[in-house]
Amino acid sequence: MAASNGSEYFEFEIEAGTESFARPSNAESVAEDEEELLWAALARLPSQKRSNFALLRKTPSGRGGTETIDVRKLDRQGRENLVKKALATTDQDNFKLLSAIKDRLDRVGLKVPNVEVRYENLNIVADVHTGSRALPTLINFTRDVFENIFTSLRIFQPKRHSLTILNNISGVVKPGRMTLLLGPPGSGKSTLLLALAGKLDSNLKKSGKITYNGHALDEFCVQRTSAYIGQTDNHIAELTVRETLDFAARCQGASEGFAAYMQDLSQLEKEKNIRPSPEIDAFMKAASVGGKKHSLSTDYVMKVLGLDVCSETVVGSDMLRGISGGQRKRVTTGEMVVGPRKTLFMDEISTGLDSSTTFQIVKCIRNFVHQMEATVLLALLQPAPETFELFDDLVLLSEGYVVYQGPRADVLEFFESLGFRLPPRKGVADFLQEVTSRRDQAQYWADPSKPYVFLPVSEIAEAFKSSRFGRCLQSTLSNPYDKSKSHPSALSKSKYAASKSELFKACFAREVLLISRHRFLYIFRTAQVAFVGFVTCTMFLRTRLHPVDEIEGSLYLSCLFFGLVHMMFNGFSELPLMISRLPIFYKQRDNLFHPTWAWSICSWLVRVPYSVIEAVVWSCVVYYSVGFAPGAGRFFRFMLLLLAVHQMALGLFRMMGSLARDMVIANTFGSAALLVFFLLGGFIIPKAMIKPWWVWAFWVSPLTYGQRAISVNEFTATRWMERSVLVNSTVGYNILQSHSLPAGDYWYWLGVGVLLLYALLFNNIVTVALTYLNRKSKSELFR
Repeated sequence: MAASNGSEYFEFEIEAGTESFARPSNAESVAEDEEELLWAALARLPSQKRSNFALLRKTPSGRGGTETIDVRKLDRQGRENLVKKALATTDQDNFKLLSAIKDRLDRVGLKVPNVEVRYENLNIVADVHTGSRALPTLINFTRDVFENIFTSLRIFQPKRHSLTILNNISGVVKPGRMTLLLGPPGSGKSTLLLALAGKLDSNLKKSGKITYNGHALDEFCVQRTSAYIGQTDNHIAELTVRETLDFAARCQGASEGFAAYMQDLSQLEKEKNIRPSPEIDAFMKAASVGGKKHSLSTDYVMKVLGLDVCSETVVGSDMLRGISGGQRKRVTTGEMVVGPRKTLFMDEISTGLDSSTTFQIVKCIRNFVHQMEATVLLALLQPAPETFELFDDLVLLSEGYVVYQGPRADVLEFFESLGFRLPPRKGVADFLQEVTSRRDQAQYWADPSKPYVFLPVSEIAEAFKSSRFGRCLQSTLSNPYDKSKSHPSALSKSKYAASKSELFKACFAREVLLISRHRFLYIFRTAQVAFVGFVTCTMFLRTRLHPVDEIEGSLYLSCLFFGLVHMMFNGFSELPLMISRLPIFYKQRDNLFHPTWAWSICSWLVRVPYSVIEAVVWSCVVYYSVGFAPGAGRFFRFMLLLLAVHQMALGLFRMMGSLARDMVIANTFGSAALLVFFLLGGFIIPKAMIKPWWVWAFWVSPLTYGQRAISVNEFTATRWMERSVLVNSTVGYNILQSHSLPAGDYWYWLGVGVLLLYALLFNNIVTVALTYLNRKSKSELFR
């Protein structure tokens, strides 16, 4: 509206508050005045509300005006637009953004948390079999099983050979310096990274000390302070790239990175009258918003890693077409860096990537290290020269020894002091990995004053310790880290990043999404139930069955048993699904994405509706077509029993998968267990004919209770109460007695209760197994 003084007014609303400001109508200063007024309005808001709103220029120059955004309600387009403006470049480069954030923190005197990782006299030894004893044969597998049992009982200690993986090494990984871990295959790089990340196999013998800012690994939660990025790409194939990273960001608390000091930063800027860049302020505020399904950190990481072009494509697997192998490797990296962790141990992240992409990713990691004082130890096998030049420090491993650790630029000087020289047109990284090899070392000898003699790795390591580089390293290690200088938020003390309810909701939402992605499988299985039910109807058609004598009753009993068996086998598809999910689960469990029970309970709950559908379909197709007891109550009891059997079967096969952790083992032992259940379930072999030493298995079999319950539900109906012509009892009672089945009606509810208890027991065993057992896979320690 127009004012009497010729100025025009506009209203700026933030939630319930309304602020009015006057501004001149001069076209040249409209944008500047509008931005000034908006900043003034934001400054007057309470600190809590001020953190929820930000200003964003519509154009880079600011001439297009400024808009106010609610960082809590950004949609996908809004997040992508904000990331694009914050990066201030069309390239995959985060330097401008991170340097602007660093400048903003420096202006108010806020220090970012950093972590210095030290390892002193670290020695790791593995006890292994050698020769033919190490081959994966059936005899060796059986011997290993019994040896493990006897060893756990401390009856005897098996004879194994000790293999030293890391030999008494020491070093420092400093914050703010990009460190490269280099070495030939089998040098112990993966073992060192796993040890520093606190994820070393418990079967390995470790001695020495590893500290973060002077604190031992048992003084804080190392899994949430650091992250190990492995060589294998384990992801849920049916999820898109965005969904995979969003879940990782939600579980890791991606908002913690900026939220830790956002409130102090805003208050200090207000006190010192410092106005931040609108784009940087909006980016930091949006990145600090937690508890949302989608995170700004996801869009930022996808942009930096070049995954924005395939954000809505499923990750895929060997059996499902998805993103490329190189993109999948970048998803593996992004899954860990999307969180707030600033201590990263990265194991050959360039596998499957071209040199240009590797250079771009390593460059972005270097910007993160330099600007945010992160701690990164990155292992690469054969980095290109331009990628090698991006690193500040170098750790060179060979045969378990540290043969050099120090500035990357000085490594050639050290080897020249030993008589080795880099030839022309030879990459430095290739030279360093070959100069310790017995086969390749001679070609690099360049000291004409004495003949070449092979220099063992152990002697090179001793020469390094006596060099100025080794003495400098030893001097650093001899001065203990001052724990008082450690930032309070540098080392995480809590086990999980979010509350239990938040993690449960995240897992539940993902499981519901996966059920929808697997809908073809579940629809096909439901159609299969309907088809098999139709075939069953034609085999046991009611027009051919008459409940008048014991012979006809046996046919009814056979049909009931077949229904139970079909429900049992219908749950078998859970076995491969469970085993295929285990590698992803173990990775996320070890990185403390969520507690085991959250995933286990969610994956159980989302399958309850499926069990209901299976029971309803089979009951509706079969029950009245075959001609079972026509009462409505018995029909619904029949349906409830099938539901309990199906839930028990799902729990049983999930338990087999979680215990076996291998498809071959699960099929072998799972089939044997099913055979016992079916044979001793009370139908194929009646209880009266079971040998005394197998009676325990009869009572353990879940099918026993299902068979008794479903038989009682049918043969205690009124139509089976007619007197038999054979003996002085009812037909239904004779049928039950001939198969050693009880006649008490209470057996129905007892059977349903026992089946539900079995389902609960099996799912609890799944949770315990997932908590304490580790993956069955080829070890990565010697890569």
